[in-house]
Amino acid sequence: MSFPWAKEYTPANGFTKFLDEKLPLPRLVYNAVGAGYPVPRNLSYFWNFGVLAGFFLVLQIVTGIILAMHYAANAQVAFATTEHIMRNVNWGWLMRYAHANGASFFFIVVYLHIFRGFYYSSYKAPREMIWLLGVTIFLLMMATAFMGYVLPWGQMSFWGAKVITGLFGAIPLVGEPIQIWLLGGYAPDNAALNRFFSLHFLLPFVIAGCVILHIWALHIPGSSNPTGVEIKSESDTLPFHPYYTVKDGFGLGVALILFMTMVFFLPNALGHPDNYIEANPLSTPAHIVPEWYFWPFYAILRAFTVDFLFIPAKLLGVIAMFGSILLWFILPWLDRSPVRSGHYRPLFRKFFWFGLIPAMIVLFICGGAPAEEPYVMLSQLATAYYFLHFLVILPIVGQIEKPEPLPYSITEAVLGSDKKAVLGENASPAV
Repeated sequence: MSFPWAKEYTPANGFTKFLDEKLPLPRLVYNAVGAGYPVPRNLSYFWNFGVLAGFFLVLQIVTGIILAMHYAANAQVAFATTEHIMRNVNWGWLMRYAHANGASFFFIVVYLHIFRGFYYSSYKAPREMIWLLGVTIFLLMMATAFMGYVLPWGQMSFWGAKVITGLFGAIPLVGEPIQIWLLGGYAPDNAALNRFFSLHFLLPFVIAGCVILHIWALHIPGSSNPTGVEIKSESDTLPFHPYYTVKDGFGLGVALILFMTMVFFLPNALGHPDNYIEANPLSTPAHIVPEWYFWPFYAILRAFTVDFLFIPAKLLGVIAMFGSILLWFILPWLDRSPVRSGHYRPLFRKFFWFGLIPAMIVLFICGGAPAEEPYVMLSQLATAYYFLHFLVILPIVGQIEKPEPLPYSITEAVLGSDKKAVLGENASPAV
């Protein structure tokens, strides 16, 4: 977004002037994350998660490249090479633990980023494309994470691959050929491991490309903010640097403290102990579960236990699991409320904090629990509310809700209703 008051980039010397004329990378950075990019002055720490997600994406790419130098995508030696990395490669244990826990932290900050978007309606016009690209990134993350989980070739890796790819077999007519095509055979083996390794290495770079598009789309309308009120004047903004680079730097420091605590003191807390047992096609684990960040969607998959008319329960579960994410693509057109921020939507707040958030917590818990009562019933209730919230409650609330009064501007929300503060005037005391 171009602001008439945005600072222009000025080359400092002859070299930077030459570079600006021939390859204006410094100007691009200055206008993207520097003083040339004005942002709303009221952004809270909930707006740190995008930067944190970018950091953990870079961490995953760097550690992943290093791990790929020592890994062999062969079912006979994959588990052994993973142990070789842990025991024999210099700092290999650190690379693997940083990569494994980095994936969890990547999902944590992305989930927080998404739910911040839900609460502040970041998907509404004029930011629909930013949201659509964000959902695409999330789907690519899930595909990448699933394929990466298979690579250690432990018990949970093997059986997770078998169960998840088996879901495609529920699709009528074409399901079984798709499953065989994905695996390169009838069960996970060398062909599947090679395919998953290749795609797991490739997809992070596709994600990085989508992130660039995501940031590009963000700079067209500009950042949203906690009030949902658009920028009206220069007094509503601050330059991204140094104000938000410092704020993001502080948030990154806190995240790194938590991340290093996990890597050095609790490296296996978010993993499954069965994955330290080499894959055995003849021994099925007592309880097959994916990584924790898939649990809510795994709970939705298992919530369907009864056939409906001619549709098998397994197919219903697959449709619901994919549909639970795909419906995010139509959120900009489901929520018709003229107000963005949940701060000014009292009825929406109740359904969000006492409906959607508890339902997601229940799905997280049930997804990691055995497929038995009471978890199956709880997951069914939470799944029903999840779809009800987005497809029924959100559109109706947007039409019938009476929002609270919005501030005139971002500056008024920060500094109060003083005329000089709101309008940025140098008015005399008599005004």
